[in-house]
Amino acid sequence: MSLLSGVKILDASQIMAGPYCTMVLADLGAEVIKIEKINGGDDSRQMGPYVNGESTCFFQINRNKKSVALNLKSDEGKKIFFELAKDADVIVENYRPGVTKSLGIDYESIKEVNKGIVYCSISGYGQTGPYSHKGGFDLVAQGMTGLMSMTGIPGGRPLKSGVAVYDIGAGITAVYSILAAYINKIKTGSGQHVDVSLAEAGLPWFTWEAAAYFANGTIPEPSGWRHRVSAPYQAIQAKDAFMMIGCANQRTWEKFCLEVLNKPEWLTDERYLTNSLRHEHVEELEREIEEITTTKDASYWINKCEQAGVPAGPINNFAEAVNNEHYLARDMIQELEHPVLGKMKVIGSPTKFSDAKIDIKTPAPLLGEHTEEVLKQLDYSDEQIRSLIAQGCVSQYPKVTS
Repeated sequence: MSLLSGVKILDASQIMAGPYCTMVLADLGAEVIKIEKINGGDDSRQMGPYVNGESTCFFQINRNKKSVALNLKSDEGKKIFFELAKDADVIVENYRPGVTKSLGIDYESIKEVNKGIVYCSISGYGQTGPYSHKGGFDLVAQGMTGLMSMTGIPGGRPLKSGVAVYDIGAGITAVYSILAAYINKIKTGSGQHVDVSLAEAGLPWFTWEAAAYFANGTIPEPSGWRHRVSAPYQAIQAKDAFMMIGCANQRTWEKFCLEVLNKPEWLTDERYLTNSLRHEHVEELEREIEEITTTKDASYWINKCEQAGVPAGPINNFAEAVNNEHYLARDMIQELEHPVLGKMKVIGSPTKFSDAKIDIKTPAPLLGEHTEEVLKQLDYSDEQIRSLIAQGCVSQYPKVTS
């Protein structure tokens, strides 16, 4: 049995943060019904690249879900949503604060028909506070939290992260928050409103930076390819490529000097006696290390580091990463058959359990693919479903015909 077997989730979110959250819960075994607009559906369906007209972006974070295309602005569409909500354990939405209330599907309204509902709202800045009315995006959150002030090269233009760290971070935050609220529901019978924001989800990640700032007012600055306080803990140039070397403590530094570079004299060099001194003289240290490492390929040095117990690794591009033998052996890349896309790969789950298996069973649904199925479970007849489609309250793919 799946870990979350029997848990029912309504996913009224779109784009990335909410859909990533509900995908993780679906992978864990929850039944996820994705509520989409009848015209166009989740906005990520309009994001390329496309294969046979279907969005591969949508495909990547909506597996293991059912799609119901619903017009929430219609009375019948709203009625269907409430019927589904009565039997749901969790609702996830990422509308701008205030929109669910205007639609009549906010937490207070849903709680009237399901007091045990765990209702998770994901937004840019949260449901309260002076910025709550603003729309939130990953890139804006990267600027808001200070992340972009400490990326890139010192003195250069601020650089964003290469991936949507706060969209995914908010999704992960929502997952553990929902599970905590659900456990509390099991104990007490009462649900609650879970409020998650992009701008806050990533702020707790700045633990070392907070330690320095709250202790002595140090404001972190860009450190480029180097670590903020440790050295050498950075990208190092080899003959054919850059590689990562991580001497995070004195013991690994000593191994690096003695067993990798054969430079025992560095252990008594006054510039390099401690980590803080090495960081202070990192320009000199980096230059002297690369005078040696640029004589041989990265694979040679990585192998020597591994033999010596010094953390090291390649700097892969994405193609190299997803074809890495370790990731493949750990089922981190899996393949699904989609009715329109054909065979397409997805990134697997990073969690492995001793007594449970995470199943990636179904590909991302077509828009409204499960509308008829779900409505029949609510005891709607074929005639009623055809009428709802004709009225523009729901849609089905492929279209239900008379």
